[in-house]
Amino acid sequence: MGIALAGDDVAARGLVRRALDLLYLGAGYAAGIFLVAIFAIMMVMSVGRQFAINIPAGDDFASWCMAAMAFLGLAHTFKRGEMIRVGLLLERLHGRTKQIAEVVALGIAAAFVLYFTRHAVQMTYDSWRFNDVAQGVVALPLWIPQLGFAGGLVILSIALIDEMVNVIGGNRPSYEKGSPDETPEEFVERISQGGGG
Repeated sequence: MGIALAGDDVAARGLVRRALDLLYLGAGYAAGIFLVAIFAIMMVMSVGRQFAINIPAGDDFASWCMAAMAFLGLAHTFKRGEMIRVGLLLERLHGRTKQIAEVVALGIAAAFVLYFTRHAVQMTYDSWRFNDVAQGVVALPLWIPQLGFAGGLVILSIALIDEMVNVIGGNRPSYEKGSPDETPEEFVERISQGGGG
């Protein structure tokens, strides 16, 4: 009976892990789609001038896509270790001390991001509740473009909590790229080849 329950627990954890990884990857792909949309809008606006083609509120749509791209890409960037981190202190620590410092750093980051997430979600909800619309040429309900901003922060909050649980469990942070015993020369070589820090 106990072995069956342990097997179910491992299967459930594996399922949650795959779902979270798919969430981060999906948010990364969504950010990429918004990047392509920005390119398309800007190209149509630039080339369209030659042919008297105009996108109503094109600047607004490009800026909304830019905000969605920036925030939806945060969790994927963080989990892949491509987000800029200042690890001057953490790089000098080892063992249990490093684990505790990582948990504290992730806890502080999660607290700040959760604070911003709460207010972003509240702002988006208020825009929906009060039927706020854009002031430009196209009267688009503001909650629609705000979804990318709020959604990206929600996913980043989940990623930070996920990573904190991972480190508390004694695992190495997923955003660390180099091996724990990597020499400074190996670090410089990996960075010069685009391996991230």
